[in-house]
Amino acid sequence: MALIGSLNSGISALRNFARGLEVIGNNIANVNSVAYKGATTKYTDSFSQFLAKPASSPSDGNGSNTSASQIGMGVEISGIQSKFLQGSLSSTGQTSDLAVEGQGFFQVRNVPDNKVFATRAGDFRTDDRSFLVSNDGYRVQGMSGGTASWSAEVVNGELNFVKTIVPPASVGDIQITYQPTFANGLLTNNTGGAFTDAEIEALAPRMDSYTIATNGDVKATLTATGDEIVLGRILLMNFQDPTALTREGSNLFSGFDAAGVIGSLNLSASENTAGTNGLGSIRAGTLELSNVDLTEEFANMITTQRSFQAASRIITVSDDILEEVVNLKR
Repeated sequence: MALIGSLNSGISALRNFARGLEVIGNNIANVNSVAYKGATTKYTDSFSQFLAKPASSPSDGNGSNTSASQIGMGVEISGIQSKFLQGSLSSTGQTSDLAVEGQGFFQVRNVPDNKVFATRAGDFRTDDRSFLVSNDGYRVQGMSGGTASWSAEVVNGELNFVKTIVPPASVGDIQITYQPTFANGLLTNNTGGAFTDAEIEALAPRMDSYTIATNGDVKATLTATGDEIVLGRILLMNFQDPTALTREGSNLFSGFDAAGVIGSLNLSASENTAGTNGLGSIRAGTLELSNVDLTEEFANMITTQRSFQAASRIITVSDDILEEVVNLKR
């Protein structure tokens, strides 16, 4: 009696259903993780052994073939697939909190090793050097270098500033700061000595606050004049098959080659601006929540648990029959 086959089937079921429970447990554990994408376990049958191979149809076409007689050897996990469905959006009121509404990922860079990652989690902050970074200090990527220079002039006896805009032109780390000085070349004294450099610097426009538009533009609002200047633009990236991305922890993804980057890995304003080329829009002061559905996860947990119990019964019954076989000699 080849009861070893049923034992192997039961063991494979226990092993793989336990893995399925791990996936469900991880989903439930991350129900409050920002922009977490749940995963689902896919099962498939294992190799099937032949009891009798099917007969081929006779060459004269007068006979009939027969069905193959096969017994399966258990179950396997065919894949653990991430579900990149949109999570709910929650308003936080914090300008640096960002969410992608639609398709796309933020790109962040780890400065020490220059590695880049994709993430949907936009719980960013500005660090001590005014760079927009993730909680781990990875810098958000986009168009940078936007600024404005000012010429200090005298108009009707009063100090007046004439602005020259420099739009963001290079891809790099997003830095949210603006303070024009003579030292950084953003101020020019054309008052003919009516005002000193110190007086001009004290009255020059500087950043009071900033906003982030739906297309990713980072705009600084200036004191004194109330002008807005674009310091940079947060860019998004997207993939042909996001499910092929590799999870790196901390809401980060790698494995861009396997996922198939749409466009180029090197970001550009023409291909990676939010709201264009199929990319979603950016919502400031908002976070994307986990897309885990607790109702669905608990239902899956019950199903997997019962499947695990049924598999354990296969092993128990097979053991009972083997015991009867051993006792036949008595």
